[in-house]
Amino acid sequence: MNYIYNSNQYANELLERFLRYVKIWTESDGEAADKGVFPSTQRQFDLARVLEQELKSLGLEQVQVTEDCYVYGFLKENVTTSGGPSRASGTTAGLGSPEPHVVPEPVEGALNDPILFLAHMDTVDEVSGKDVKPVLEKLTGSDGNTDTIIRSDGTTLLGGDDKAGVAAIMSALAYLKQNPDIKHRPVEVIFSPDEETGHGMDRVPLKLIKSKYAYTVDGGSEGELESECFNAWAAEVEFTGKACHTGDAKAGGMINANLMASDFASLLPRDKMPETTEGYQGFIALMETRGGIEKATMSLLLRAFNIEEIEQEKQLLEENARIIQQKYGSGAKVYVKFKQQYLNMKAELDKHPQVVAQLEQAYKDSGVQIIRKPIRGGTDGSRLTEMGIPTPNIFTGGHEFHSRNEWVSLNSMCKAADVLINLLS
Repeated sequence: MNYIYNSNQYANELLERFLRYVKIWTESDGEAADKGVFPSTQRQFDLARVLEQELKSLGLEQVQVTEDCYVYGFLKENVTTSGGPSRASGTTAGLGSPEPHVVPEPVEGALNDPILFLAHMDTVDEVSGKDVKPVLEKLTGSDGNTDTIIRSDGTTLLGGDDKAGVAAIMSALAYLKQNPDIKHRPVEVIFSPDEETGHGMDRVPLKLIKSKYAYTVDGGSEGELESECFNAWAAEVEFTGKACHTGDAKAGGMINANLMASDFASLLPRDKMPETTEGYQGFIALMETRGGIEKATMSLLLRAFNIEEIEQEKQLLEENARIIQQKYGSGAKVYVKFKQQYLNMKAELDKHPQVVAQLEQAYKDSGVQIIRKPIRGGTDGSRLTEMGIPTPNIFTGGHEFHSRNEWVSLNSMCKAADVLINLLS
């Protein structure tokens, strides 16, 4: 069924929510997050408090903002079953624990089986998300259908990643509450901080979660259904040189760590960079270089859909480190440190085919043509799947994420909300 898509009232309400959310500055800070600051910015609480009040106004139960800036709410089912509402038991992990969430096998289609929906509140720190000024544009397609396109004014990103997902979830909940004739199963909602820093599930309140499986609403074009993603590692390369007065650099044996870093970067293969890869091709992304003559550091991201390719990328960086070390001599040092960020969720989701099958049916019920494609990145669902809660990803209608050209389709956001309603009903 098309609930929100075919309703001007609910489509306008979804648009109003989205415009309100993107104007709230929620930019996270990757450097702070990597140092253990959580949430990485206090401004993420500004949206969290707004969402908390809106969930309460919709009549959800157990609504709260945790001390770590996760928003949680629970909407109970409005169907009667002889056995009463089912609840997943055996949750062994406490608040913030990365231990697996022990759950029984999901039961496809059971109206008393809770589902968890997730979206993240933060925006990336690569492009400013402060003082967003949304611009609306009406477009009429060749089929005669009209859509509203929302962009920023070009001075900031828009924030559709992932406030479009937040708005779709909130609109689906509002529709269900305002239309009690639609029978639905129980649903849990979590809006998370710091997804963009890669730390979004570091302190997820597992002890609150009753669901056996979940769905993130954090995708792109309408119809995209994502059940596989990159394996992700971060690499930090530290270059140690020798400082001395620049006027006596030759006699003093200066070794410039900045030049070491530059030479290291020049060894990265062009065909392994993000801007030259697509589809199932992995990459090595140089994200940041900083430092001075005596010490410099470089941050890189390693991405691949299989672990074997990740290992090859690690070996490449280690070999480059040896080359630079040898080039600059015994007075120079190069050290490479790797850190796992998240794993491809495909292997785990393949063990729970009914979770994806249920989502596929919801797409069909919403009149959405399914587009299967891998996520060239990751979501909170990637981490949550590792923790034992299978979590594929749903589209939002967003495009050109992490840029000043970012835009979102209102029609697609409405379709995403309809998918959520059909998943629950």
